[in-house]
Amino acid sequence: MNDAIEAVPESAVRAAHEVRAVFSRVRRRLKESYDPEGLTPSQTSALGRLSKDGDASISDLAAAERVRHQSMAATVAVLEERGLVRRRPDPEDGRRHLMSVSEHGQAFLADKRRAGEEWLTRALAERCTEQERLLVLEAVTLLDKVTRP
Repeated sequence: MNDAIEAVPESAVRAAHEVRAVFSRVRRRLKESYDPEGLTPSQTSALGRLSKDGDASISDLAAAERVRHQSMAATVAVLEERGLVRRRPDPEDGRRHLMSVSEHGQAFLADKRRAGEEWLTRALAERCTEQERLLVLEAVTLLDKVTRP
């Protein structure tokens, strides 16, 4: 085992492992809750990044997602074909195009988020007690704390 890992308490190692595993399952279940477009994780990530960060060129998206330009161009082509993003000339550089989330893309993302929250709300209501839900809220506060700079 890595010396850096051995220097931390066993409970931290176990917590890290469990949080990662549970987070992966939650993310999978959220994705399953709503995705009529059948998007790949890369497509979903690029669409989400455009929604969060605003207009971007394919090169900018590729850099942000840490993929090759050609890969991002293919990803964006699918999103554009499905009407989830739109392309417009960059006003500062006529050779480039900026991609932005279309109205259809915004509606898709809003529906996806709403469906995910509805699934998670039902699951928490049906499978957890009030005390357990309050514990989940405390855990989320702690996870937020460790993810902040």
